[in-house]
Amino acid sequence: VVCLVAYHIFFMLFIWSYWKTIFTLPMNPSKEFHLSYSDKESLEREPRGESQQEVLRRAAKDLPIYTRTMSGAIRYCDRCQLVKPDRCHHCSVCDKCILKMDHHCPWVNNCVGFSNYKFFLLFLAYSLLYCIFIAATDLQYFIKFWTNGLPDTQAKFHIMFLFFAAAMFSVSLSSLFGYHCWLVSKNKSTLEVFRAPIFRHRTDKNGFSLGFSKNLRQVFGDEKKYWLLPVFSSLGDGCSFPTCLVNQDPEQ
Repeated sequence: VVCLVAYHIFFMLFIWSYWKTIFTLPMNPSKEFHLSYSDKESLEREPRGESQQEVLRRAAKDLPIYTRTMSGAIRYCDRCQLVKPDRCHHCSVCDKCILKMDHHCPWVNNCVGFSNYKFFLLFLAYSLLYCIFIAATDLQYFIKFWTNGLPDTQAKFHIMFLFFAAAMFSVSLSSLFGYHCWLVSKNKSTLEVFRAPIFRHRTDKNGFSLGFSKNLRQVFGDEKKYWLLPVFSSLGDGCSFPTCLVNQDPEQ
């Protein structure tokens, strides 16, 4: 009875978080980041280079953006025709700019970003617990299989397959979950690991890190009662983020 109750708890949490990861729409930049009609016309008239950057700087002067391109230019998306907020990237699969984009995941057929990153983490955690639970409860029968302690029926081959499948998924999921736990502790996304964010004055791979506790709350929120549930509780709006940079820019 205890095993059945525990199994169904893990299973329901796994399905719930998986469902939320799949069907939560990725958040896109708000209207204030889109260029006005006059700015679009000015941008199209100007030749590429410093003149276009002047138009973008004028459009972005009141926006809370502090990251730049490698050349120090304003981050602009030609496809969406908007000034990219910090940590926002264009997804070639979704053909949209995604707030705090981590990666496009084929396993959930969705972009993992600001709106569903917590759900994705919980999906990894509960799927890992689910596989570990199955492997642990199946272990005694797996041992009996090799010691010829099971009845000679076709069901014993199902036991062997179930144990191997659960054990292999446990190994792969543990490495992926561990990697994303490290990302949360450093307040990084997968894209930021491969290309560190560039701020107005310099590149800083830990520019968004606020310390372990605050980094954790950025994803899971301040209300601890919601941490283990697939309910949105992340802090912020996805368009602007606090940074650890001090004494760099008086305005910032």
